[in-house]
Amino acid sequence: MTKLPQTMQGVVLTGHGGLERLQWRDDLPVPQPGPGEVLIRVGASAVNNTDINTRTGWYSKSVRGDTASGASGGHGAAADKDGSWTNSPLAFPRIQGADCCGRIVAVGQGVSVERVGQRVLVRAVQAPDGPGLRIATFGSEQDGGFAEFTVAADHDAVAVRSGWSDVELASFPCAFSTAEGMIQRSGLGAERVLITGASGGVGSAAIQLARRRGATVTALTSPSKADALRALDAHTILDRDEPVPQRAFDLVLDLVGGPRWPELLDGLRDGGRYATAGAIAGPIVELDLRTLYLRDLSLFGCTHQPPNVFTDLVGYIEAQEIRPVVAAVYPLRDLAAAQEAFLTKSHVGKIGIAVA
Repeated sequence: MTKLPQTMQGVVLTGHGGLERLQWRDDLPVPQPGPGEVLIRVGASAVNNTDINTRTGWYSKSVRGDTASGASGGHGAAADKDGSWTNSPLAFPRIQGADCCGRIVAVGQGVSVERVGQRVLVRAVQAPDGPGLRIATFGSEQDGGFAEFTVAADHDAVAVRSGWSDVELASFPCAFSTAEGMIQRSGLGAERVLITGASGGVGSAAIQLARRRGATVTALTSPSKADALRALDAHTILDRDEPVPQRAFDLVLDLVGGPRWPELLDGLRDGGRYATAGAIAGPIVELDLRTLYLRDLSLFGCTHQPPNVFTDLVGYIEAQEIRPVVAAVYPLRDLAAAQEAFLTKSHVGKIGIAVA
């Protein structure tokens, strides 16, 4: 077995706040895999809303604005109490990076040594042992992919056989599993679906995954991104400044929220379904309960993912049923610049981070 270094390079988050909280280090200790764990040499990661939202503390119940509202300076001391996905305090310093593609270089007790050398994707949204719909997010509740090495549970490091590059494969875990989780939870079939925030990582993933199921896709986006979304096989492009057609959809997959949220329910047929896994335009919305019960609508909040969601996704990758959409690639050292570019929302798909 190749001798591993004692230290590694990476970016650590030193606390909730602005970009100054991202610190480049070249003296981080290489983690050691414990029982049931594997050590991964990271090839690539990618930028996600959750990385930025965790940095700024946007998940805190004290925050009522959109996801860009604290991007430059964070949301203050209140976020220290409940600024994570689980609304619990985070431990700092933390190596973020919800996405990870790499190769296993060492295994802990109880893991087959035959896993060494396997190329893997790490499950972004994990389910710790225990009652209820508990979650742990890679790069939030544990160190993630923004470093040369990382540790994951054996069952969360899923082998992948693909000709895509590490950066291309790293675009899949967080965004595509979020979209697939929404689709499986809401039971999408060959139906009419509206996807908001359709140019982002999750939205563009949802287009591909919905089309895979035979759905008729309407993508809500800005006109400048229309051609790129048509190339992903969206049937119809709806300008985000246009009104949402009323009673036109069987399902809405929403990543935006914000003040126009009631229009999305108006866009559903009677008996329609609404699923959300994001609120980039703002988390506080107005709901007329009469709309909900008189029209027999169903609402789904989608975060927890059954184990099959991620393994299904890897199967789609290996069968070439979906493809990566990478808008730009930055070296890990330039993570802050990558996040700044991400926040302009001028791209389609994902911004990759080359680690190796």
